Amino acid sequence: MSMLALGILVTVVTLVVMFSGMPIAFALGTVAIGFMYFFMPASSLDTVTQGVYEEMASITLLSIPLFILKGAAIGRSSAGRDLYLAMHAWMQRVPGGLGIANVFTCALFAAMAGSSPATCSAIGSAGIPEMRKRGYSPGFAAGIIAAGGTLGILLPPSITMILYSVAAEVSLGRLFLAGIGPALLLVGLFSLYAAWRFRHEYRAAEHAFTHAGTRSAYLDDKRYTLHERVEMLPRVLPFVILLIGVMVALYGGYATPSETAGLGAILALVLIAVVDGVWRPRDLKPILAVTIKESTMLMFIIGMSLLFSYV
Repeated sequence: MSMLALGILVTVVTLVVMFSGMPIAFALGTVAIGFMYFFMPASSLDTVTQGVYEEMASITLLSIPLFILKGAAIGRSSAGRDLYLAMHAWMQRVPGGLGIANVFTCALFAAMAGSSPATCSAIGSAGIPEMRKRGYSPGFAAGIIAAGGTLGILLPPSITMILYSVAAEVSLGRLFLAGIGPALLLVGLFSLYAAWRFRHEYRAAEHAFTHAGTRSAYLDDKRYTLHERVEMLPRVLPFVILLIGVMVALYGGYATPSETAGLGAILALVLIAVVDGVWRPRDLKPILAVTIKESTMLMFIIGMSLLFSYV
C-alpha cells in the first residue's frame, strides 16, 4: 500500500471511530494500536507502554493537575461570585459597567483557574442572572460570558498553552508571556463593545418607556454606597493577592511553572479554608474529585495523542 493510500486510510478510520461517539482518548489509542498491529513491525507493540510513559513523564505536564486543583478550589468556593459582585459594585457608574465587570471578572478568574470552561461556569452562574435582572438582553448577557470565558486560553496559567508547550516542545514561560498582550487587548475590545452595546440597548429601553410606557429593568439599576463597596473588598483581596503572588513567582524567575502551580494550588486551598471555611473532608471531596476526573481525562488524551502522532 502506498504512503498516500495509507495516510488517507488513517484519516478515514480516525474520523469514523471518533464520530462513533467513542471518547477521544480511546479513539486515538484504538486507531494507533490497530495500525501498529497491521502495518508496523510486531516489535513496535512492545514499546507502547514505555513510549507513552516516557512522553508523559514530563515535569511540565505535572503542572496540569496542580493548576486544575487551584481552579477547582477557587471555582467551588464563593470566590468567583464575590469577585464578580465587587467588580460590579465598583464599576456601576461606568456605562455598561455590569457587562464590563463581567469581562474583567472573567479575565481575573481565568488568570487564577487557567480554564475557559471553569471561567464560564463560575462567572456565568452569577453574572448572567444578574445581567438579565438588570435588563440586559439574553444574547448580550450570554455573549459577554462566552467571550470573557475564552480568555482562559490566553491568560496564564492556560492549560491549553501547557498542552501546546509539551506537543510543540517550546518554552512554557515564553508562551505564557506571549499570551498576556493579546489577552489584555481582547479585554479592552470586549469592554468597549459592552459599553457601546449597553448604550444602544439603554436608548432602546428609554424609547420604549417614552412611547409605549414599557419600563425596562435597565432604568432601575441599583446604586451601591461607598460603604457597601468597601465592605466587599476583604473577601476579594486575598484571591487578588494570590494571583499577583503566583505571577511574581513565575515571571520573577523565583519558580518554574510546575512549582508555581503547586504553590498556587496550596495557597488556594489555604484561602478557601480561611475565607470560606472549606476545610472539612466532605467539603474538599468534590474539589478533589473534579481535579482527579479532569486531570485523568487530559492525561489520557495527551498520552494517546502522542502514541497516535508516533504512528
